[in-house]
Amino acid sequence: MENVQAVCREVICSTYARMPVVFVRGRGCRLWDDTGKEYVDFLAGIAVCNLGHCPPEVTEVLCEQADTLVHVSNLFHTVPQVDLAAELTRLSFADKVFFANSGAEANEAAIKLSRKYSRDRHGEGRFHIITMRDSFHGRTLATLSATGQEKVHKGFEPLVEGFTFVDFNSVAAVEQAVTKQTCAVMVEPVQGEGGIRFPDPGYLADLKDLCRKHDLLLIFDEVQSGMGRTGTLFAHEHDGVTPDIMTLAKALGNGLPVGAMLATEEVAASFVPGSHATTFGGTPLVTSAALKVLRIISKPDFLENVRRKGDHFLKQLRNLQEKHPVVRQVRGRGLMLGMELQVPGAKVVERCMEKGFVINCTHDNVLRFVPPLIVEERDIDQLILALDGILSEEIQ
Repeated sequence: MENVQAVCREVICSTYARMPVVFVRGRGCRLWDDTGKEYVDFLAGIAVCNLGHCPPEVTEVLCEQADTLVHVSNLFHTVPQVDLAAELTRLSFADKVFFANSGAEANEAAIKLSRKYSRDRHGEGRFHIITMRDSFHGRTLATLSATGQEKVHKGFEPLVEGFTFVDFNSVAAVEQAVTKQTCAVMVEPVQGEGGIRFPDPGYLADLKDLCRKHDLLLIFDEVQSGMGRTGTLFAHEHDGVTPDIMTLAKALGNGLPVGAMLATEEVAASFVPGSHATTFGGTPLVTSAALKVLRIISKPDFLENVRRKGDHFLKQLRNLQEKHPVVRQVRGRGLMLGMELQVPGAKVVERCMEKGFVINCTHDNVLRFVPPLIVEERDIDQLILALDGILSEEIQ
């Protein structure tokens, strides 16, 4: 392990504060490191491996496709890409799909499309996008500029022009920020990197009304909250609100690099040949796997199980909150949950790893729990037992 970590420091850019663990194998909700130690995964590659590690049904599709056709470029038609787009539009508000390789690229496409649509509809000068404080939309220069966290901006100025930040859950703040230059509002239906924060009742609906009032596009970034994570296929379904543009990635490929931007027919019409492109977006390999993932996760019984296990998890976390004053708040929907502490959470994450549970901390003091959606209640109960001991021993 030490050798791998030493070589990593020598040959890989130091952009990550990595845990001192080398994982070599995964199956379902379990991971194993190079010493043979077993871990229960409550992070799922940061809300990516929603079907767990190496699900056999997805692996089978991958192997078959890898032996058939991997890549030909988007100058040609391929069956898996068309089939996945058809299924995504069938299951959502959208009429058209653009495939990319990541959430950042999907959000970049959404930003470009909203600007292009506004220019086509209103002429020049209408290109500003309102986003939320504590949001996270990616690490490209445009998506970084759209992200409402100053810490990710530092060192990369000047940022891309045209982004205004307002408080999450405040429609009044959005209304006040709208100008003649505004073309869209971009929001995560659940803020993931911002601390697992959920919209107040009516917030998303009021945002949509405001967008209609000012002829603005509404963009939902569902990169982390989508694909069954909250117990519905897309998190915005809880609020009964549909956007003009939506972005997906992470769990869409269950570990394979695939992102997607979905849009209505009217809005998508502003993308014409030459407007946007990608070499690897939507290859037969990744779209064949993503289609299998989507068909499994979108089943009503599967989503019902996510909601049931999420309710159990939330109840158990709230029991810990009542017992431990250091727990400020617990938030959750489906299997996207957060425990906000009165203190930084890094030590708790470290102790959980020692006990064989993989979690992480976001926003400095919010323990994030985004396990594979196939997690069992007994695994949840074991984590709760471990957290109970850790909060008693390390924090009190």
